[in-house]
Amino acid sequence: MKQKHGNLVIIPAHNEEKSLPWVIRAVANFSPESDILVVNDCSLDATSQVAKSLKKYADVTVLDLPYNLGIGGAMQAGFLYARDNGYDVAIQIDGDGQHSPKFIKDLKDGIIKDSSDLVVGSRFIGKKGFKGLFLRRIGIRYFSKLIEAFTGMRILDATSGFRAFSKRAIAIFAEYYPHDYPEVESFVVLKKVGFKIIEIPVVMKRRKHGVSTINWIDGIYYMVRVSLGILISSLRDYSELKGERNV
Repeated sequence: MKQKHGNLVIIPAHNEEKSLPWVIRAVANFSPESDILVVNDCSLDATSQVAKSLKKYADVTVLDLPYNLGIGGAMQAGFLYARDNGYDVAIQIDGDGQHSPKFIKDLKDGIIKDSSDLVVGSRFIGKKGFKGLFLRRIGIRYFSKLIEAFTGMRILDATSGFRAFSKRAIAIFAEYYPHDYPEVESFVVLKKVGFKIIEIPVVMKRRKHGVSTINWIDGIYYMVRVSLGILISSLRDYSELKGERNV
């Protein structure tokens, strides 16, 4: 298989036919050197067809999953693709338009220039942009405290899905990536194998189409499940993954 040795933008997408055109065009505009992988998580709309129609704007590959695997499964599929094709950096960006591709360079620089393994784009460093709805902000603050309690690491935007990964992190997450609540749990995984994690400021926006369906009951359930997931992750032995550190 041809080794790319560049950077790959991974866009996990589920029913994002309306937002994808803007996202892909913006990625192509702000990061023309990047290849783009759209992981279509068994969408019920025309997400796959829309993504394929945008190949004239950028180097877009579409990976159609036969079943809905959720964000964790979709991202692990992306990491497998990135690893098998030899990419040096992977950038995760949502397909709903909340993340501005103009910050891709900053995320990538955090990997290359700062020798980091995970660079998190944080909406809470700086005063600009959309910070999220009230319930979500409460949850993010709770998860930040939980991560600090288990790892000693202070992360302000614990649920951010706008992130960049080094070649070593790609190799780790191609083998194991938390499926249910990956953004929060992944901090514990990388911390336990001794990888470097940093947070940089980005500006986020409201999603371009659709609305969040999470209510306060769902929020409490989510917080309980994530708490259990972090506890389990903190107790797990990741020694089998440490062989990927020297990739």
